[in-house]
Amino acid sequence: MMKLKPNQTRTYDREGFKKRAACLCFRSEREDEVLLVSSSRYPDQWIVPGGGMEPEEEPGGAAVREVYEEAGVKGKLGRLLGIFEQNQDRKHRTYVYVLTVTEILEDWEDSVNIGTGSASKRWVS
Repeated sequence: MMKLKPNQTRTYDREGFKKRAACLCFRSEREDEVLLVSSSRYPDQWIVPGGGMEPEEEPGGAAVREVYEEAGVKGKLGRLLGIFEQNQDRKHRTYVYVLTVTEILEDWEDSVNIGTGSASKRWVS
């Protein structure tokens, strides 16, 4: 099932969960520092980059795309950590992967469109 929203199409699985993908983005293969981005909904909160899957998109590809769009980083997609559900109000089902960052962009196309940039991301141990 799909539902249109301005600037994106929401996709849902057979059980009515919104299909999402995200990555824990690590600075190196040691996995000792992870990248967080500020939330567009709650700017004072820091979150793992991720978002909705496009129609016909595979979870791994969606995760890589979302990380690029939200955080301006590229890297090597690693293992699937798990599939997490938020049942209460939102009914999201999120595929979460490991991504080892190989490139950090200061400015990227979507940073202008969604109003984020290097000031809205940080590395934490």
